[in-house]
Amino acid sequence: MNSSPGKLKSYLLPLLILALLLGACGGQAGQTPTVGQPTSPSPSPSVASPSPSAAPSASPSASPTPAQAQETPQATQGAASGQWWREAAQKAGCVDQTIRGVTESTPPSKYAADVLAKQFEQATGIKVELETTSWDQMYDKAIKDMEAKTGIYDFVYTEQDIVYGYMARNFLVDLTKMMEENPELKAPTFDLSKFTSFIDYFKDPKTGHLYGVPMESFIKTYVYRKDLFENPEIRAAFKKQYGRDLEPAKNFEEYRQIAEFFTKWGKDHGEQLWGTTVQAASGHPASFYELVETIFPSWGIYNWGINPKTYKATVEHGGQMNSPKAKQALKFWLDMLKYAPPESTNSTWDEVAATFAAGRAAQGWIYGENVAWIATDPSRSKVVGKVGVALPPTAPGVMQDAKSGKGYIGYYDGGAFAIPYSSKKQKCALLWLEYIGQPSVQPEWAAKTARITLTETFDDPLVKQVDKQTGGYFTLMRKYGDLFAGAPPFPFHAQVREVVAPFIYKAISGQMSPDQALDEAAKAAEEEMQRLGYGK
Repeated sequence: MNSSPGKLKSYLLPLLILALLLGACGGQAGQTPTVGQPTSPSPSPSVASPSPSAAPSASPSASPTPAQAQETPQATQGAASGQWWREAAQKAGCVDQTIRGVTESTPPSKYAADVLAKQFEQATGIKVELETTSWDQMYDKAIKDMEAKTGIYDFVYTEQDIVYGYMARNFLVDLTKMMEENPELKAPTFDLSKFTSFIDYFKDPKTGHLYGVPMESFIKTYVYRKDLFENPEIRAAFKKQYGRDLEPAKNFEEYRQIAEFFTKWGKDHGEQLWGTTVQAASGHPASFYELVETIFPSWGIYNWGINPKTYKATVEHGGQMNSPKAKQALKFWLDMLKYAPPESTNSTWDEVAATFAAGRAAQGWIYGENVAWIATDPSRSKVVGKVGVALPPTAPGVMQDAKSGKGYIGYYDGGAFAIPYSSKKQKCALLWLEYIGQPSVQPEWAAKTARITLTETFDDPLVKQVDKQTGGYFTLMRKYGDLFAGAPPFPFHAQVREVVAPFIYKAISGQMSPDQALDEAAKAAEEEMQRLGYGK
């Protein structure tokens, strides 16, 4: 996740166990892939000249076409039987081979490692070893392997932001070309038209060729405790203090009031309860991602505050990273720390999810991949049945920007599995990517991990059931997904993050004032982009 953050924050289908799965379930920044819309042939953002204006967009509320709706997993079951997978593996010389991958340790990735990998091995005879680790370790391992061409990994996780840097360095296999050159390895159940438009983030804009198969996509949304917000005693006390009804926050003053109220309520009643989550690990990329991909856009600062046409970050040169609005956003976010649990300055996306699941926060920004287990798994969560979701609070004008396509309100996260050129078992890895991208494995995967990559998954009975349990998360994602956006498609994503993040850490720890931190961050970002050949 930037993954979660950022951020994710952001990365598909068995066949042999299909029966089992079915039985169990039955132009401008702000343009974003849409969960409810089939992919279109329109190109994704440019790698050579990245610009959010080129980012894929579509209406998330759109339903699959009648033809697509009729093509159920049952209908495709016979097309790629277990026999097909075994024969394809034999043709590729992959039977009894082992492929290795690395990914961030997230609920969707763990499901792929624990469930889908075993099913794939049964179907093909190919063993999958998927290493799940922290986001920073995952990225470090993947990039070092691809740079050295050691071939340790046969597939790697890449987010919709990082992929452009990988493509610019020719690290990844062209999947479209590979399937064209090896038609015998193209699974009948692997259909690109069934994917949401999120898949466009992993295409070369010049050729339309695919470089990664989405394995997860979700939004980072506003999550709140329904049991607290609906408690008559709490509602009466809140209204007495603030003169308004207690409802999910629509703006930042309302958010602050709610955070203040519940922090005091927890203290007064001897409860381990605070008013908000804050993903503010002071030394981890998660804090950078929450600021620039969750907080900044909700205040009207898009593309991290970098001008995507001129590659300038400072206000002096036409950027927004150290603008008055950006400084106001940072001050608000840092101010929320006094209403957040004490572990917040050590919290990445994982710890934030655990904090909310433990009942320690009344509201917060949570990555969708965690919403499902927080709302439904009593073995891990104390707030099962108590979770509500809503659109995040925004500053004046931001919602209008998002609806008009001029901006966005928050982070649309996700990623894909891609094949490094350095892999020595590319054909075997291709079969794995196709396998996890087929419709038959999507419903249970989505229900357990709140990720959706195929449009028809929204209408599956199991997914609809979980939607109710999560307070309507899938409905929110489908209806309002177009108001969110992924990270800017910058090939210099990692380099800019590495020079900006230390200043965010210093602001969190109090070593720098918010104003000074952003002034220095904007200057450093601009210098780094110039060093890389951008914005000269």
